[in-house]
Amino acid sequence: MVTMDYNLNDLPLQSLFAPVTDATAALTRLDERVSRSDIKQGWVERMHYQDACASLWIDGELVHMEDLVLHDASRDIQTPSHVLTIAAAVLRARRRIDRHAPGWALDVNGLRSLRNTTHDQSPSDPEQQENAQPLPADKTADALIAQMAEIDAILARSEALLVEASMPTMRDRRPHNALVYEADWDEDARFAQWQTVLRTSTHLPAVLRAALLIDAWNQLQVLQHSSWLGRVLVSDFLRGQGGFCHLAALNVGLRQAPIEQRTSRNRTKRLLAILEGFQATAHSGFKLHDKLSLAHQQMQHRIGERRQSSHLPALIELVLTKPLISAEMVAGVLSITPRSALRLIDQLSLREMTGRGRFRAWGVV
Repeated sequence: MVTMDYNLNDLPLQSLFAPVTDATAALTRLDERVSRSDIKQGWVERMHYQDACASLWIDGELVHMEDLVLHDASRDIQTPSHVLTIAAAVLRARRRIDRHAPGWALDVNGLRSLRNTTHDQSPSDPEQQENAQPLPADKTADALIAQMAEIDAILARSEALLVEASMPTMRDRRPHNALVYEADWDEDARFAQWQTVLRTSTHLPAVLRAALLIDAWNQLQVLQHSSWLGRVLVSDFLRGQGGFCHLAALNVGLRQAPIEQRTSRNRTKRLLAILEGFQATAHSGFKLHDKLSLAHQQMQHRIGERRQSSHLPALIELVLTKPLISAEMVAGVLSITPRSALRLIDQLSLREMTGRGRFRAWGVV
């Protein structure tokens, strides 16, 4: 059993009041900017990538953005490493949470799905409902539909296996490998204590609660592996309780907080570092939004008035969404040849990001 507890009775509220106010104001201003932006979708997708890489950095691992983007597009130029697989799991988790209503990740169904504790299909999960729909009953339906459905099922099972390999399982599942997991590490008890912090902090501001949840997750060491899951859960908590329209990329800001403060034995110092990271998250979000807005205006001005059949508007949308693109990625998304993709890239005068002769990639920021 777990004896560690996280006490909320002796919080230094006077010391935290100003940092909480500043962090709340910064995150709220960013959310207001994003909610009215014409490039919201591209910005959100970019932040997913940045947050996944920053999450691994916080855990002491390095994942290059280029490798994650290419891996996500199934265009790996080398065998994916273990840390790249974990970064991809973080990316998938953020996208999945973002597709659901705020707070989904913290309810029973969301937690069960994200922790991968059971194979039960939840009727409240839109993705599972969609996957559970029967094939068309029309006997004259094209055989290609059935083949594609079979391929989708295989891909879904493969993704489930990858997630299972990177996420912890509960004790009622098959036994843990003793070489990897400690036998007396009761994840359920630790997780219950973390949820107690969530329930007993309802009288506090949402941003302060988010900081406490991150600190409690770290101190309780809820999961032996997949420690990144707690920070993703807190992002969804902020989206629900803070009323934000986007899933905050908290890892992007937290990685900028001094590690000696984030890991200090003094809880006040840790909380101040986390709140400082929240402000850094907002500042990074503003900076990326300004860069994408300028790049969008320049590309729109460059293409001018194009006919409706032109692929350039779709390419602009892809460039805004992905931190970098390759000719193969463009060809696959736009259903054109790689040579045609290169010509479109030249028309937008995109910047080559890799500096290599082979496996080249382009981007705008």
